[in-house]
Amino acid sequence: MKLNETEALDDFPASADGNDELYQKFVYRTDKGQEPFRIDKYLMNRIEGATRNKIQQAIRNHMVLVDGKEVKPNYKLKGAQEIVVYTDIAPDENEIVPENIPLNIAYEDAAVLIINKAPGMVVHPGSGNPNGTLINAVAYHLQQQNAAINEETLPRFGMVHRIDKNTSGLLVLAKTEKAMRSLAKQFFDHTVSRKYIALVWGDMEADEGTIIAHVGRNLRFRKLFEAYPEGDHGKEAITHYKVLERFGYVTLVQCILETGRTHQIRVHMKYIGHPLFNDDFYGGDKIVKGTVYAKYKQFVDNCFELCPRQALHAKTLGFVHPDTGEEILFNSALPQDMEAVIEKWRKYTNRA
Repeated sequence: MKLNETEALDDFPASADGNDELYQKFVYRTDKGQEPFRIDKYLMNRIEGATRNKIQQAIRNHMVLVDGKEVKPNYKLKGAQEIVVYTDIAPDENEIVPENIPLNIAYEDAAVLIINKAPGMVVHPGSGNPNGTLINAVAYHLQQQNAAINEETLPRFGMVHRIDKNTSGLLVLAKTEKAMRSLAKQFFDHTVSRKYIALVWGDMEADEGTIIAHVGRNLRFRKLFEAYPEGDHGKEAITHYKVLERFGYVTLVQCILETGRTHQIRVHMKYIGHPLFNDDFYGGDKIVKGTVYAKYKQFVDNCFELCPRQALHAKTLGFVHPDTGEEILFNSALPQDMEAVIEKWRKYTNRA
């Protein structure tokens, strides 16, 4: 019996300008001459460390598809079929310790939890941030409701996407396994509605447009990401933007994510010559547009003090509710630091 396949690895799901490495998707393809062979045995021979029980559980949890359809553990594979396996193994294995940290909860029911994250709060424990994160706070919050909830019953305490430490705004977390599967699939299918508000350097030429360029890690500096317009590196990334207000040297824009790659908005805006205001990773923390006068430099420095982080806010989040099947939409107000810096630029423009 010949068992050939090609294997690819994609990220699942994508975050909103945060991290898109939470879920993984493995793709296998059987040889055209494949004899009938049980899918659970087939996968057990190909996934390192997998047991038959774990694979059968994954199949029952709808994490395995054959030619795009759900199957049973005793399903027999045939020739030239595609098998997709989703895993919920996190890329970092830091233990999540519940911590009593206040959360700004925008909405909560039995299935989902919507958090309005403040700027400066890390979402998930990692290198340099072992605790004090949003997920530590969520773990505590959920265990107050149900002491049986842990990382085994609800991996990563329901996290299905992230936003950057210094990006503010809305995140959705799942409170049940069913909700986690539903939300993860919606992120992967790019059906989640996500709108961001950003203040960017420069007077954008067009009132609206679309940025298409792969986003991937910088080949020299691994903490940075880069746009690759030829698609020779990284993953496909699409950002739609619309100008909301112009202030001469900076522009207030709305960004809608069609994909959700790490740092996508920040990288795409830098790529088209409009880095986010005060983005210290991508060149927005210095004067990009304006005059050489000392008064202007002082004005910009004052703006940086008002908003001491990249001016990016996850304003709108919409998805299909995992339990009711209804489309729901949430909006959040701009945080005080962004409101203040926008108003300062507005007054500066009116005086000019």
